[in-house]
Amino acid sequence: MTLPDVYSAEPIPESARPEIDRLLQTGDLFRYTAPEDAPVALLEAEYAALLGSKYALAVSSCSAALFLSLKALGLPRDSKVLIPGFTFAAVPSSVIHADLLPVLCEVSDNYRIDIADFEAKLDEVQAVIISHMRGHTSDMDAIMALCDARNIPVVEDAAHSLGTTWHGRNIGTIGKIGCFSFQSYKLVNAGEGGILVTDDADLIARMVIMSGAYEHNWQKHKGPTGDNTTELADAFSRWQNKLPLYNLRLGNLSAAIIRPQLGEVARRVRDGRANHDYVAGQLNQSQWVQVPDKLAPEERAPDSIQFNLVDMDDDKIEAFQRAAQARGIKVQVFGASQDNARAFWNWQFIPNLPELPQTRAMLMKACDVRLPARLKTPDLDAISETLLAAVNDVMAPSSVA
Repeated sequence: MTLPDVYSAEPIPESARPEIDRLLQTGDLFRYTAPEDAPVALLEAEYAALLGSKYALAVSSCSAALFLSLKALGLPRDSKVLIPGFTFAAVPSSVIHADLLPVLCEVSDNYRIDIADFEAKLDEVQAVIISHMRGHTSDMDAIMALCDARNIPVVEDAAHSLGTTWHGRNIGTIGKIGCFSFQSYKLVNAGEGGILVTDDADLIARMVIMSGAYEHNWQKHKGPTGDNTTELADAFSRWQNKLPLYNLRLGNLSAAIIRPQLGEVARRVRDGRANHDYVAGQLNQSQWVQVPDKLAPEERAPDSIQFNLVDMDDDKIEAFQRAAQARGIKVQVFGASQDNARAFWNWQFIPNLPELPQTRAMLMKACDVRLPARLKTPDLDAISETLLAAVNDVMAPSSVA
């Protein structure tokens, strides 16, 4: 059986080539060189329109977007920020970078925030980051109701969630600020890079200046056509020379690589969702594998699949990983991989790192396999059959011929 390469990205659309060639010929790589309509500025306008937001700011990474979001909220030093116990280490790192303190809440077996634990910890925090980890959306209705009642701002870490919707609304547009990634394993690939969206003129002005719009380069940032430009100009003027510059800008070459991919997002979302659901249906036929269902208001845009191993102790889970590897598929068990940056106990830079027993138990049996949108049905069958055979190697060896 031939297994597909699940790590290589899709080719960059050929339509990117003329602009890339122009930039190589001119050396016009800095976003503020052109008086207007630089590739980064055009990307921001197009991305805001794609998401249905007023403003977008392209930056060097999603981590940079999270950091700027927290700084723009103007929280006092050592304020507490509630985050899920299941996320990537960059999320608590951005909190620390912003001179704030992460507070971790439990995550359930379906990879989503445990709302009871979230609510219990909410009164001690001044802000919230919701990580839609691996594209799994937590209950945003409950989260926003709880936070709005306390006037607590919500930042969405939507690194994995471009194209995901909640009640038809784009993830990343529900909180005050939404942050996205253009790292190579995300839906849109620039190698590195990030972008944030918001409808708040004052917040975008603060973030633009802090991102590195020195002197009056903020004048090259515009709102949507027909927007109240006076509101935006007033906000920029209000913060001129009053904020530090962190220089977290995106360059024009990255923007030229990203822009042609925006037209591919709908196809990648459609195909990624179909691929995920097809493989999930195959895996759920095994009594030893469970792919959690999506929440009812959620339409996902997955490029990987996560599943829980059922009735396996640690030895059997390790044996399953070895069996899958021997058959040609590397399966990451979040909690069983040494130094995994998604296992909260490895975030030892957090002061007084708490224990989260529910999240730990989930991470010790939760598996992760990449499933790019470009895969075809024979590829999906090969992956499903290989994973199920590896499970049977461990749990029902007599049934394997």
